[in-house]
Amino acid sequence: MKTISIVAQKGGTGKTTLALAVAAERSGQASAVVDLDPQASATTWADRRAADTPVVVSAQASHLGHVLDAAKGKADLVVVDTPPRAEQAAIAAAKLADLVVIPCRPAILDLDTIRTTVDLVRYAGDKPIMVVLNAVPARGQKAEQAADVLGSMGLDVCPTAFESRVAFDHWS
Repeated sequence: MKTISIVAQKGGTGKTTLALAVAAERSGQASAVVDLDPQASATTWADRRAADTPVVVSAQASHLGHVLDAAKGKADLVVVDTPPRAEQAAIAAAKLADLVVIPCRPAILDLDTIRTTVDLVRYAGDKPIMVVLNAVPARGQKAEQAADVLGSMGLDVCPTAFESRVAFDHWS
């Protein structure tokens, strides 16, 4: 089982949207989402869906290890959705991850908070980090400019960026 934790100290970066493991399910992988965010957006999303998968489990950061242990043998992939501005949840999720994904919009305020998130993840241990650009305008060079800034920080940037789409505001 692989565990990917989605971590960002800034709100509104698209953590939950990236955490929804539908693509993994569609490719034949049994997947689950652990929703550590008290706002419970991933859990609410799952409640609205007709589909039973991916399974979404609402949990507290202090129980994350137990939840992941229970998923072993049942899931190929577990994605952990963390809340913003919650160091305990971010550290717990990063410690138990095989990969930490940091979503970032190509905006100055998002780029300014990346170092704080990276420092927090590195405090949790030596985990691979991948920044994913999210909510990128369909036109212009914002993705390339943001990728250059992130690269100058020594961060790996996912070669595929997620464009801003109205449909993402109405996911199901």
